[in-house]
Amino acid sequence: MMRATFFISKIPPFFSILTHSIPPRPFLSLHLNNRSSFSHNAKRTLTVTSDSLSIKKTPQRDDKTSVKLLGRARRKAEKESPEGVLKSKLGQCSKAGNVVQALSLYDDARKKGVLLNVDHYNKLLYLCSIGEGDKNGDGKVSDLGLKRGFEIFQQMLNDRVEPNEATFTNAARLAAAKEDPEMAFELLKRMKSAGIAPKLRSYGPALYGFCKRGDAEKAYEVDADMIESGVMAEEPELSAILEVSVEAKREDKVYEMLHRLRATVRQVSDSTLQIVEGWFNSDYATKIGKKNWDVNKIREGIVRGGGGWHGQGWLGSGQWKVVNTHVNEDGVCLSCGEKLVSIDIDPKETENFAISLTKLACQRETKGNFNRFQKWLDQNGPFDAVVDAANVGLQNMHHFSFGHLNSVVRQLRELSPTKRMPLIILHVSRVTGGPAQIPNNKRLLENWKNNGALYATPQGSNDDWYWLYAAVRSKCLLVTNDEMRDHLFQLLGSSFFPRWKEKHQVRISVSNRGPSLIMPPRYSIVIQESSNGSWHVPTITADDDHEVPRKWLCATRSGQKSLHNLWASNSNA
Repeated sequence: MMRATFFISKIPPFFSILTHSIPPRPFLSLHLNNRSSFSHNAKRTLTVTSDSLSIKKTPQRDDKTSVKLLGRARRKAEKESPEGVLKSKLGQCSKAGNVVQALSLYDDARKKGVLLNVDHYNKLLYLCSIGEGDKNGDGKVSDLGLKRGFEIFQQMLNDRVEPNEATFTNAARLAAAKEDPEMAFELLKRMKSAGIAPKLRSYGPALYGFCKRGDAEKAYEVDADMIESGVMAEEPELSAILEVSVEAKREDKVYEMLHRLRATVRQVSDSTLQIVEGWFNSDYATKIGKKNWDVNKIREGIVRGGGGWHGQGWLGSGQWKVVNTHVNEDGVCLSCGEKLVSIDIDPKETENFAISLTKLACQRETKGNFNRFQKWLDQNGPFDAVVDAANVGLQNMHHFSFGHLNSVVRQLRELSPTKRMPLIILHVSRVTGGPAQIPNNKRLLENWKNNGALYATPQGSNDDWYWLYAAVRSKCLLVTNDEMRDHLFQLLGSSFFPRWKEKHQVRISVSNRGPSLIMPPRYSIVIQESSNGSWHVPTITADDDHEVPRKWLCATRSGQKSLHNLWASNSNA
């Protein structure tokens, strides 16, 4: 099977900066099963034998030990080789953002005939493409970095070193720094044609370049390519497209971006909020909107979407009243009096999420352990609440507190319609050792066990999979202050998860009087489009601090009447 011929074979005129001194050649027509022609010159093979290392095989030393020692020796030899030393030093330059030192190392390596591989080149291209003195790439790329970056990229191609996604992305950043987003977009297309899957970062140079130039149509083209490739835009990308759409007076795209922000981001940063505010305050926005609309269609759209939006376009006419305000605990906007809604979750989505959660848990946990828990839950559940006991017992404490945990359990039992105890998920080590041996705590544990309310997760297990699955499966409250942002939860990769978490997570606050429950909000903290055409846009709060009032942008037209009674959410999905 052949991979697609790479871009050097057919180079558009604007790309000649990389190849003006080198005749075109289709050297990147690759055989998937035979890459030796590409890598033979880019990698030095290190041969390590037991004789050269004075490793003598004896009856007492088994083959596995010898292989392990050989592997260790090989890695050490690679690390100490000229290529290994160069890689390490370039890595240090990359961390420090030191492009001058990296270029000096590169020039010296070429003089000495050190064979560079794709990792070397990628580090060099990255350093050339980032901002001057800014390892995050937010500064202005220096003339030196720009000039040498293209030169190094060309040398990489000459050396027949196979590029990867990082190579293309760094080259595209160089193109963007040259203020040539067309080149950046062409690089992305050539990468795809070579069979390399793009990442979100791959699209940034072209997208931001077109947005900066104010070329809305080309920005939409990049966005469409992103969608076609299955790459989901996040707030920075959506915000950039929103801004260029506002400038281009493309009300259809402004409307689309607001809804995409609603669906994927939910709450926006202050910088995005300023763009949204700028749209509603613009003279052009006052001219946009339907004066008359079909209420039935709006109602159908709201029901279909679960509440909080209808997607039928801009409603109303005239000047927008734009206010930065707050929303009270009942979900009432303190500016316009609109009552925000709690958006329903489709029960089928919950079921699908539980299935995907099971698959991931079984991949990362001992399958037998997790399957036993599922059977136990089927026999003893469902519950009205699940407690992440380790998180609750350690909240604001140096030592695990069964007293705090018991206080939370009692409060949840009082709230339960059936007065049933919540499910307490606790690792077996905390059930059998340490404070668990204190008589009072022993009695608590026995009581929970006898009531079928305690599940001890086995050794080697991660409690997170158990309490999250139990809460999703039971469609109930989950008590934890864990914000669920680490790698485990990122694996879930679903826009459903933040929606589920918002409706089901109960947090705890600890004071001198003990722990108290902070129940889920009665409304959804997400961009909401009302049935009368008004909008409410929430901002992100630092670390989800519930003590700090969240800022909302309220945009209404004069004379609008609230029609929020078209939708009343009472779902327990």
